[in-house]
Amino acid sequence: MPSFDTVCEAKMVDVKHAIENTSKEISTRFDFKGTPAAIELKDKEMTLIGNADFQLSQIEDILRNKLTKQNVDVRFLDKGEVQKIGGDKVKMVIKVRDGIETELAKKIQRSIKDSKVKVQAAIQDGKLRVTGKDRDDLQAAQALVRKEFSDMPLSFDNYRD
Repeated sequence: MPSFDTVCEAKMVDVKHAIENTSKEISTRFDFKGTPAAIELKDKEMTLIGNADFQLSQIEDILRNKLTKQNVDVRFLDKGEVQKIGGDKVKMVIKVRDGIETELAKKIQRSIKDSKVKVQAAIQDGKLRVTGKDRDDLQAAQALVRKEFSDMPLSFDNYRD
């Protein structure tokens, strides 16, 4: 039976390249000289460190530009709150989304069932597997998901025939 998976995963290699390029630009920019401005990646969390909120926003802007150049959708980023860390330093943690949250998966599943397309959707640890008898039905389900959930960076992979 033909099937595909609906996923929400960023390419971490491209994210790492964007962070390395951001770090290089921070080290060479004149307005960041002599400041604690930095960006670090640990697992799927980026930590931005700077002197003030304004500096963090500049670092975030550089990061977004570098991610865009690496063809990584910035909708994968979950921005955290700005926190004070000793003295006049501040930090912000940005998480990279990995997998579809259960609530969103349930909404997608309900949307597919309500559309009367002859496919079944099953939630499997951060993915949504869609199966059907006909490829055309699968393509209709993909079009439906793209249309209704255009605000999420969803992609389709693991096609089976």
